[in-house]
Amino acid sequence: MTTRQIAFTIGISLLSAVAAVVVYHFVAPPKQIVIREDFDARYIRNSDWVNDIRPRTFLSAMPTDFTQAADAVTPSVAFIRAFHTEKGDGLMGLLREEYSTTSGSGVVISSDGYIVTNNHVVEGGVRFEVILNDKREFSATIVGNDPSTDLALLKIEAEHLLAVEIGNSDSLRVGEWVLAVGNPFNLESTVTAGIVSAKGRNIDILEGQDRIESFIQTDAVVNPGNSGGALVNTNGELVGINTAIITRSGGYEGYSFAIPVNLVSKIVRDLRDYGSVQRGLLGAYIDNVTAGIAEAKKLRQVAGVLVTRVAENSGAENAGLHAGDVIIAINGKSVRDVPALQEILGQLRPGDEVKVTYVRNQKENAATITLKNKMNSTSSLSASEEQLLHQLGFELRNLSRDEQSRLGVKGAKVMSIFRGSQVEATNMEPGFVITSINNKQVSDVEHAIRLLKRTKGSVVISGIYEHYEGEYYYSFDKE
Repeated sequence: MTTRQIAFTIGISLLSAVAAVVVYHFVAPPKQIVIREDFDARYIRNSDWVNDIRPRTFLSAMPTDFTQAADAVTPSVAFIRAFHTEKGDGLMGLLREEYSTTSGSGVVISSDGYIVTNNHVVEGGVRFEVILNDKREFSATIVGNDPSTDLALLKIEAEHLLAVEIGNSDSLRVGEWVLAVGNPFNLESTVTAGIVSAKGRNIDILEGQDRIESFIQTDAVVNPGNSGGALVNTNGELVGINTAIITRSGGYEGYSFAIPVNLVSKIVRDLRDYGSVQRGLLGAYIDNVTAGIAEAKKLRQVAGVLVTRVAENSGAENAGLHAGDVIIAINGKSVRDVPALQEILGQLRPGDEVKVTYVRNQKENAATITLKNKMNSTSSLSASEEQLLHQLGFELRNLSRDEQSRLGVKGAKVMSIFRGSQVEATNMEPGFVITSINNKQVSDVEHAIRLLKRTKGSVVISGIYEHYEGEYYYSFDKE
């Protein structure tokens, strides 16, 4: 076959193929491509997700219609007004009492009338008023308050209230939708939406050595009057109590902060059961791990809490922790910084045991620590017992094993003395070891408190100072 014949054959074949494609295009019916999605499978199962916390957060963040969540929560958000008394000059130079008020929001957490709000909403008030979403008005009493977390618990005499559903703030994830619900200035309710911007924020707004700042940061609009209101997820579950904003202008600028509900729940239980917060302490002085510390200790990452000092006879010392150790986890929960550790411990009480994972000499170790209170005891003191010590004018702690062995006595050691108190008037000094009260031997702080509670009239306290010889006696009258 010649070259011309071969070329002719190839050309005829190409033309035939093109013609067939053109004819098929016009004659054959069009086809559709269908992609099927199953919208009913809303939960995801994975053996690495404990208690389905992570799938639940995806579900709660899924809808962008917030009406159901708003309908569920707004009946549980109340308006709170606190009345304060002030002295003013009246006619003819006579003093007169004037009233001023502060106000904010609160959240009904039980059907029998318990309401949680911020401490700064009611602080210094002498009378309190609660107006529910349905316009009913009640007088309220303070069950207890905790300035170190800026929380307060109120009680009104009411039944069958609609309480908010309690959620799980540990399951919140950055980027999840949340609603801020308040009742500012008795406007019935305000609802704003935003996302979780960060967790475990410390913004240095609270005072006191025991303060706990581990806020949920959101960009939901929160203004004055919304303090003490509810932060909820899109399932309508309470995940935080709104407490603060950061602003340069005095208005909303996109930085709102809420106390995590897991911490709120523990504080509320303590205030309800004891009247004061039972705070469990490791007994260690701590600081954040910096890049320099991480490099010097050859840590895997710049995260954790550095132990700078361990208190004598504390849970940390008894468990073998040393200065220089880096705590990286508590009860299996990662601890990246001081606020994270404070939030975990803030949910526990004296006497609770925690498993602490720490790094020493580039090796991970674990220790079980029994938390104690600031008096170095594992017991829980009621508000009346703490108030008794404060009224008398001193703070006490138990003697350590080493102190008992060195001094040869049992008793309670005076940590500090309040200025202007009955105890200060006796000339007692900090460091005094109380060994007996009215000739009855004292074994520890709890025993000393029991003896003081039972005593009326003259109180004679005897004891010793470590570096001075002899026994010392102090007396005062107790009503």
